Amino acid sequence: MAPNTSRGALPASWETTSDDYEYVPLRLPKDVNRVTASMRLAIQAEFGGWELSRVRAYTDGSRRVLLRRRKSATQPQSEPGM
Repeated sequence: MAPNTSRGALPASWETTSDDYEYVPLRLPKDVNRVTASMRLAIQAEFGGWELSRVRAYTDGSRRVLLRRRKSATQPQSEPGM
């Protein structure tokens, strides 16, 4: 699953800058049911070390999700999936 990294799509109140964490936004379309969304996020958590930071559900059924993980001193500052 390649995350959608369009930062313009994030709600203005979502802070994505931190010295301790790196963030990646995801967009889950309306045709993704709750079980599938849960599985996708579990895979990101298990294999990428990401944790759920925020979720916003919209009336059309889509969701915006913000994942975060603690920065590592040995890890380069780049977006996941790039």
